[in-house]
Amino acid sequence: MAKTVPSGPDYIRDHDRVRLITRGGHDWSKRFPWIVEAALKNRTQQFVIDGEAVVLGVDGVSDFNALHSRKHDHEVQLYTFDVLAMGGDDLRDLPLHLRKTELDRLLARCADGIFVAPFETGDIAPISFRPPAGWGWRGGSPSTGTSRTVEGGRSTGSR
Repeated sequence: MAKTVPSGPDYIRDHDRVRLITRGGHDWSKRFPWIVEAALKNRTQQFVIDGEAVVLGVDGVSDFNALHSRKHDHEVQLYTFDVLAMGGDDLRDLPLHLRKTELDRLLARCADGIFVAPFETGDIAPISFRPPAGWGWRGGSPSTGTSRTVEGGRSTGSR
């Protein structure tokens, strides 16, 4: 593990300074004050986290149009996925599950404005790609509901 914080445009907090850098290299710290305030309340003085700026609708689902309208900049929160550096240490060479653990610790008592995306370990493919009950799908293809599965697993309703 390196002992220096990565230099470059993705730095989020260095003591009393917070920068929110977009993928395109723009600093949007003034645009999203709630994220900046939450980062400044964190006890850890130096960290770099990766995430997505979101505006949550009343249903708790991110609202892309609200984010881009600029009418809700004061409501924008950071949905975090990864911690890249913390306390002066470059964490990028650590396995993802360890970085996720560090991210959870970093943001455990974080003020509203920054939250951690859920992370599943293990093989989640079987449940991730299973269609919801009631869709009438068999073997990954839609079923008409009147079709039947024939030998070899093929449905008569899907061609």
